[in-house]
Amino acid sequence: MILQYLSSLGRKKIILASSSPRRKEILEKIGLNLTIVPSTFEENLDPSNFSHPSDFVIATARGKTEEVAKRLSSSNSPPDLVIGADTCISLGGQVYGKPKDREDALSMLNKFSGTSHNVLTGVCVMVQRGTTWQEISFSEATSVQFAELSADDVNAYIDTGEPFDKAGGYGIQGLGGMLVEGIHGDYYNVMGFPLHRFCLHLATVLSE
Repeated sequence: MILQYLSSLGRKKIILASSSPRRKEILEKIGLNLTIVPSTFEENLDPSNFSHPSDFVIATARGKTEEVAKRLSSSNSPPDLVIGADTCISLGGQVYGKPKDREDALSMLNKFSGTSHNVLTGVCVMVQRGTTWQEISFSEATSVQFAELSADDVNAYIDTGEPFDKAGGYGIQGLGGMLVEGIHGDYYNVMGFPLHRFCLHLATVLSE
């Protein structure tokens, strides 16, 4: 765990390579002082080219993090850590990201209705070691059980506008929490960042 390192982490320059307000909120809860630098990495990797969705989200997270780390390496004040992440939903061998439009959101939510799906988040952390970067990469999966949803339920939820910037078309921390019967695993992972696993992996580096 990183509890004993929080005061030193608070003095480090930490970059979050994401514009996600949820990831920012989760990391700020533990006292990290973040600067937001969204990655310009083109998220066009094909999930079908990977043996498992976990490999896909790790590769996307790595692409985001490496782009920002390389871009900032030559600055006058390079960061100590760069953190990137990517989240997707996996159901029946298919990977779901953010819905493209209303019909896409409708299709996703109807498929999730009454079923259990996995939320997968890949995380990549680049730690500055002199003139080189040390990489930490991992993924986390959380099982989410959806309630049986009526057509009125799904349409009313889409009408709120909440689904459109979230993997799988719902946000458990918002109105979408009403659609969820239960979860098995890390709640924060469903929000988009597996806090516990992040702390465990980072602690191994900080203790070196």
